Amino acid sequence: MTQTYLTTNELSARIKYDARTIRERLKDSVLLEGRHYFRPFNGRKILYIWEAIEADMFMQPAFDTSIPMANGANCHV
Repeated sequence: MTQTYLTTNELSARIKYDARTIRERLKDSVLLEGRHYFRPFNGRKILYIWEAIEADMFMQPAFDTSIPMANGANCHV
């Protein structure tokens, strides 16, 4: 199986998020080490696995965990 490995800058160009947002907000909360990215040779460089990220981006939640609020918004739990 062929996988596409991307640097943070290459991933940011594909998903239209700033590289800093990926590093500070998405990594380790949404993008998980071992599933979405890895550190080759136990180094500092991070390579993202495009196919795993793309598959998770299109997944629908199994059920809605949001709570409707009076102003029409939803509180996500």
